[in-house]
Amino acid sequence: MLETTIAEIGPPDPVAMTAARDLQARLTKPAGSLGVLEELSVRLAGLAGVCPPPLPEPAAVAIFAGDHGVHAQRVTPWPQEVTAQMIGNFLAGGAVVNAFARQAGASVTVVDVGVAAPLPFPPADATSADAAPADAASGPTGTAPAPPRLLDANVRRGTRDMTVTAALTRDEARAAVETGIRVAGGLIDAGAGVLLTGDMGIANTTPAAALVAAFTGVDPEAATGRGTGVDDETYRRKVGVVRTALQRHRPDPADPLGVLAAVGGLEHAALAGLILGAAARRVPVLLDGVIAVSAALAAAALAPDAVGAMVAGHRSVEPGATVALRHLGLDPLVDLGLRLGEGAGALLALPVVTGAVRVLHEVATFDAAGVSEK
Repeated sequence: MLETTIAEIGPPDPVAMTAARDLQARLTKPAGSLGVLEELSVRLAGLAGVCPPPLPEPAAVAIFAGDHGVHAQRVTPWPQEVTAQMIGNFLAGGAVVNAFARQAGASVTVVDVGVAAPLPFPPADATSADAAPADAASGPTGTAPAPPRLLDANVRRGTRDMTVTAALTRDEARAAVETGIRVAGGLIDAGAGVLLTGDMGIANTTPAAALVAAFTGVDPEAATGRGTGVDDETYRRKVGVVRTALQRHRPDPADPLGVLAAVGGLEHAALAGLILGAAARRVPVLLDGVIAVSAALAAAALAPDAVGAMVAGHRSVEPGATVALRHLGLDPLVDLGLRLGEGAGALLALPVVTGAVRVLHEVATFDAAGVSEK
């Protein structure tokens, strides 16, 4: 599945991009007056291969959840059981991501790809990542989305401690990536016009920092942040943990699956697969914070043209996020000082993406409106 998906990912369509730039120049506004939204609309036209591109709706958030063996190194004060507890909160509709998803009219799908504790609640609408009910994606913004649902796609009960051994086997990393590909396909088949990345996993900013350092070559300290807000002692320990893991495994960025196996998380690998699956279907993916962009580095290493499907929703305060975005050549749409995860920042940026495309659909040209040009 992975190789087939990668083979289906192609570059942006230059004809559609040229048509979008020409249309932007004829709309009733000063040239360039919409700033980055103009180039975003051009990129989305190139991805879709048509101008104007489809409106990015309905929107579907996919939250991949997993636990981490490196939690044993005391990189966070939060207990590991919070991962499973927060999944319950997502399904009950009580988390920040739920509030923002309701505002945006987006559906929320939670995927257990590597939670350590067996979840005490059964999946609401499906039993595996292969299943996707017809209401998996919501209607257009402003309509009520489907209730949050849980998919069972657990590859293993949390990763191994990457400071001791590889976090995953190569087969486990591949299985998680292919889970993300299947989830992307299911959501798109159910009608989603844009996918948004979400994540949940106590200690997951530690493997994210390791992935960023491995793929970009920056020093671990430059890629490591304070996650949920750790104190100075824990932060220094966290940097040391990332450094130790990288020195132990020396992951090769030319072998992205090997990097994911050595120092990644199951949710990171699945998010990389979600991005690849969307890119193969030429559907945009709105990236959330540092977990998502660290996964995006792996997706780009597997298929460089996958960057064409990526839209950076926001700039996380985690330093590794900025490092990763710079490496990918992506500019975030909003910068609000967020460090939550879940998909919250991507959801806040969603109206910006929709607005960029809606301009091409609805704004009159100078000729059609009878407005004089300069």
